[in-house]
Parts: sequence; C-alpha cells; structure tokens
Amino acid sequence: MSRRQIRVVGAMIEKEPGRYLLTQRPPTASLPLLWEFPGGRVEEGESDAEALRRELREEMDIDVEVGEQVMHTHHAYPEYDIDFRVYACQLRTPEPAIRHVRVHDHRWVTLQEMGQYRFPDADARTLARLLGLEG
Repeated sequence: MSRRQIRVVGAMIEKEPGRYLLTQRPPTASLPLLWEFPGGRVEEGESDAEALRRELREEMDIDVEVGEQVMHTHHAYPEYDIDFRVYACQLRTPEPAIRHVRVHDHRWVTLQEMGQYRFPDADARTLARLLGLEG
C-alpha cells in the first residue's frame, strides 16, 4: 500500500520589507495552535495559484496576487507525505480587512522573529531554508 501524498501550498505575504504574515491553526485543527504560512491543500483539478487564492479567501477573507514559487520541500509525517510549495504573494485586500474565519490568530513578523513561534515540521523545514540554516 502506498503512502498518502498531500500537496500543500503556502503564501509568503510581505506587508512591508522584511515582515511576513503568519497564521495560527485553530485549536480544533490537526496540529492545533501551531503557526504557519497561510495556505492549504490543493484539491483535484486545481492549480497551486487557484488553491492558494481559494484557501486564503476561506481562511481570512483576503484576496492575493500569487507570484513565483520561492520554496519547495517534501516532509514525511508518520501517516502521510507532504509536498509543500511556498509562493511569494501580495495582498489585494487592505490589511485591516483580515478576518479570522478559519485561523485562530495572525501576526506580521520578521524572519528572525519567526524562531519564537512553533511551526508544523514541514513549515519549520521551509523556515530553516529561508533563514539559511538548511541547505
């Protein structure tokens, strides 16, 4: 039996030079209350950009312009494998309009401040690469 493969996309949204949007998973979600780059699963027939725009509308009622892929990593959790791709994005919605529809909280943080937050393993590997801690 083959392992379940899940394709996930995340958004690196920069508010001002060096400040990025992080969201906190709801207490009832898998990996509860961990922080992550906003995004989610790519559904059958969706492009990465379509999935990212849909997920951000569903989670925070925001609209984004999806740019180029900035990171790609694979991570094996005990029950499944994640194919995780992060894209540079820009908000089309004013920042005060961010709503916590399917997220518990959000923060704008620098790359250095991200070390103070607990991430799921796949996001932590991506963060380590961004900070130059992993090749």
